[in-house]
Amino acid sequence: MGPTRKIDGASYTVVFKTVPDPVQVGAHFALDFAVCPRGSADVPRAVRVDAIMPEHRHGMNYRPVVTAKSSTMYRAEGLLFHMPGRWDLTFDIDAAGPVERLTGVLRLE
Repeated sequence: MGPTRKIDGASYTVVFKTVPDPVQVGAHFALDFAVCPRGSADVPRAVRVDAIMPEHRHGMNYRPVVTAKSSTMYRAEGLLFHMPGRWDLTFDIDAAGPVERLTGVLRLE
């Protein structure tokens, strides 16, 4: 599998990798990821994953399904990037307080 990427937020760190890597335009892929609470942050109750193309002002045509593998390990399936370019991958982490959004950038050629 490909490289692991990391996104640091105020209360959480997300570490993820795409399956497969690299992601191909027009092909479904999955994300294996961990949500690591920082400091005294609570373990998430739920995590949502999405992606948008900010330069084109649209998102994916599919809604990924996130499955918890443990209290901090997850898999998101059903992602598909239908065109090349910059995609902002978002992780919405729902815990005891406000939802925290962490964003990472993936570029497809």
